[in-house]
Parts: sequence; structure tokens; C-alpha cells
Amino acid sequence: MDMDDSLEPVLEEMKQEIDKWIAYINDKDAEKIIKRTTLQMGIHGYALLKYEGGRVDVTDYPLDLSVQGKSRLSTSGGLTEEQVREQIVPELAHYMQHKLNELPPAVLDYRFNFEGNFQVVNGGTVKVPILKYVDEAKKQLLLDRIGSYISSKLEAGQYPTKPLETFFLARHLLDEELYPVLHSGRIIGLYERIQELNKGSKHLTEHRNTLTVALRNWVEEQWLPRYFELTGSEWEKEYKKKSGAMLEVSGSGQEAVELVIYSAVSILRYEPSYSRSTGLTFLNCVTALGSTRAEQLIREGSGALPEDVIRLRDERVECIANDVFAEVSIHMKQESGESYGQALRFLIKLLEQGFPKSYQIKLKSAVKRCLPLKGLVKSGTHRFFANALEYPEVHPLLEEYARAAMETFEWYTDTEGEKCCMPGSYAVFGLALTDRAYFPLAREYMEKVDVEHQSVQNGFTAALYGHYGIKTETLPMLVTCMLYCTESLKLKITKELEDEELLSLLLNQIRSLEYYQVEHLVYLIWGGKDKLKKLAGKAEGEMKQNLEELMQAAGRG
Repeated sequence: MDMDDSLEPVLEEMKQEIDKWIAYINDKDAEKIIKRTTLQMGIHGYALLKYEGGRVDVTDYPLDLSVQGKSRLSTSGGLTEEQVREQIVPELAHYMQHKLNELPPAVLDYRFNFEGNFQVVNGGTVKVPILKYVDEAKKQLLLDRIGSYISSKLEAGQYPTKPLETFFLARHLLDEELYPVLHSGRIIGLYERIQELNKGSKHLTEHRNTLTVALRNWVEEQWLPRYFELTGSEWEKEYKKKSGAMLEVSGSGQEAVELVIYSAVSILRYEPSYSRSTGLTFLNCVTALGSTRAEQLIREGSGALPEDVIRLRDERVECIANDVFAEVSIHMKQESGESYGQALRFLIKLLEQGFPKSYQIKLKSAVKRCLPLKGLVKSGTHRFFANALEYPEVHPLLEEYARAAMETFEWYTDTEGEKCCMPGSYAVFGLALTDRAYFPLAREYMEKVDVEHQSVQNGFTAALYGHYGIKTETLPMLVTCMLYCTESLKLKITKELEDEELLSLLLNQIRSLEYYQVEHLVYLIWGGKDKLKKLAGKAEGEMKQNLEELMQAAGRG
């Protein structure tokens, strides 16, 4: 079909916007960027041309479908759908392909999708694919690299992996262009292997988040649109089953369901509480398509743990654990040491059998005790351990629980932000404030704390000082605690450290530390090296000598 002359001006404007976008993405550092990992073939793989009210924009982010057709701009003299499909799109496809061919290889991913969203004369919009380009050589190279990475770094791997590698691999495994046949078991197995290799790594949370986001995007962008219509907004998504939508009895339909369920469970276990509704929505959608598995997960958990491990019920206490939600419901029918002892033994066995260490307790109890320190969230988990601490006969069980629960980079899931705390925190804090015999336990706990993401140890350290003061018996414990506190800790202990015996003991404690650890202690106690220097300048005798040695230890880096 010959080009309508009246379309030339708008086509020329569209080509100019494409030129601007091509210039924008033509990053001179592209080659350097993709060398960070073998799993990245290029930087850009998508562009959208939007024509609305006579204005043209080219962007590299997908269109928000929830706002289509809401423009109030004039459409008089605009494009017809026929002009868009038969004249505009072919011309733009040819032009974009020509521009892509001129780009350095590192700029483009193995595939590139170019879409258009055009406002037409009837007031509606036409969304249409303009160009889909696949570099088959790059695609095969990427598949080879993925296979090599899985074999060497995951299947035979023994060390933590890099978050950037997980970012790309998580998305590649869900890419239907790379893997047209979905194998949910293999994908889930690889996702679990990544978490296993990074257990105990400071990047574990980042890996989990990356995997969960990739799964969530796949569910929302690929799976849900096949069976459901989005009826809510972008922020409050609601889904209505399409008329006649049915799951395939076998094959790809069931494979996809397993992945949707795994996605929901990952969100419920690892994402913040405000994401909980998304996980439940995914399970409810699967249930709406006739799957009994999702309903069972909501009601009973995954079934991976034996019935006698996840349930306890007698006249004193009732405990039910759901590993899908990573929740333990505890109903204290009787408030007694024996009741809390039973519940603690239940929790210990549960964790030893592989229940998620990042979990929370939903407590039903008439007693509402809290630990005597600042900065803790008032949750069911907190209350349970504060209540249990009232019974000295269960203190050994609390210690046993704490040792089973403590693990770096795991968290009680009913805490967020500055009140995040590692499992075992409440038991350790309460025990150490009850008896100095539990100082070794508190020391083990502190050495596991992730200081970058947890600060509740500050409140514990302040409470420890308030309860025991500074003595020769307590100073070593306080030093250990301060080493793992954040710089927001406020302890007014300089007066006590004017005692030469205590200051000498502090010196003995710091001689085996790194300079930056000593510097941290100096900041928490005296407010920094400059203030300590002024203090040393005014001191005399052995006190002056000790303070100067402290300064040297803090500055030897």
C-alpha cells in the first residue's frame, strides 16, 4: 500500500524520537557493563513508542495498562486504526531494525521487542507489536553460558554466588523465548540451590528477594493474564477469572501451577507483611481454577513435615505450625511452666526438622508481658518468650531454643526496619538479663548479629548496663555487646572507666581486636578519638598512659 502523504509529518516525528532514544541508549560503557557476568548478553531489550494527542514519546519501560484510554487530549485529525496497522507499523519496524543494526552488539540483549501504543480517532488506543528481533547466535551463546553456570556454580558449587548472577539467572529460567517448555521442578530446584549455597551469607536476603521478584513478575505478566482479567488498579490488584478459563489437566498447565504456588509461598515467607496479600491472591487464583493443592497449603502447610511435628494439642497448650506462612499459632490454655515447656519443646523440634527459621508466633494468651528494654516490637513472638521467662524451670529450654533458632541473616517475620531481630533474640535477651550464667549464650548471639540490618542489640546492651552496671565480671560482656552495636548506642559509662582497674581491664580486652573495632568502642564510649585525645591530655600517671595506649590501638590502621 502506498504511503498516505498526510502521514509523512507524524512519521518523521516518530523517526526523530526513535533517533533520540537510540542516541540515549548507545552507552559507550556497554561492553564494560556486560562483562560483569557471563549471564548478561546486552543492556536493552525493549522500547515503547507512545502516540497520544499528537505527541510522540519513546521509552524503555512497558506501558501501564491500567491507564490506557484515559487521556482527555483531543483526537481530532488523528490516526485511524487502519493507518496505524497497515502504514505506520511497517514503516517503523523497518526503520527501527535499520537503527538497531548500527548499534554495538553489547547495547542490545539477545532479543529486542518494540511496541507501539497509538491513540486513534475514535478516542481509543491501539497497542500493537512493531518489531520482534531475536539474535539467534546470541541466544544460543546465552543458553550455553546458562548451562555452564548451572553446572559449575550451582550443581557442583560449594561457595556463595553473586547477587548479580542470580538477578539474571532468575529471569532467564522463566523466559519462554529461552525455555519454551516450562519445567517447574528444575526451576524450583535451582532457586532452592541458590539459597542453600548462600545460607549464612550477608547477601542471602538479596538473593531471596531477587528470586521472589522474578517469580512475582512472571506470575503477574505471564501466567495470570492467560486465565484472569485485571479489574483493580496497579496498587490494589484484583483478578476476575475469564469466562471459560480452565487449567490443562496435565502438562504445562500443572507445571505452571506448581511455579505459581512456589511464588506465593516465597512471598508469604520472605517478603514484608504488606506483600502478604499478593501471595494469598496467587493462591486464591490457583484455587479458583480448581486446584485443591493451594487450598490445602493455606489450611495445612506444605505437608513436608510430619503431623506430629506440626501439631500439638492437650489440656494445657495447643500449637499448630504452617510452613507456607512460616507461622506458629500457640494457644496457652494454662499459664504454667509446664505449658511453656511443652511449647518450647515443640518449637525446638520444629526448627530441628527444617521449619523456616524466619518465622513468627501468633500467640493467644491472657498474659501480655514484654521484656524490660527499649526498641522491641510488641508482637506475639515477643510476648511468648517474655511470658516463658517468668518460669525459671524453663530457662534451660529457652537456652536450647535460642541455640536452635539463632542464625545470621534470618529474622522473626513480625519485625521490620529498625526493629528487625534474629530468631532467638528475645530468649537470649531475657536470659542474659536474668542471670550472668547466660553471658556465654549472649556472646554467641552477638557474634551472629548482622549489624547492617539489626539494631535491637543496642537496647539490650543498654539494659544490660542498667541491670548489672560495670564491674570486672560484666565489662567483658559489655565490650562484646558494644562491638556489635550500631553507632546510635548511647551509654554514659565514662565516669566508671575513670577507675584504673576497669580501664586496665578494657585495655586487655581490646589488645586482640582490629583497629577499627577499637575505634568503634572509642566512639561509643568517649564520642571519638578527638575527645579521647583531649581527655588523655588532661590525665596523669597510669591513667594517661592507658588512654594514650587506647588512642594508639584505635589509630593503628
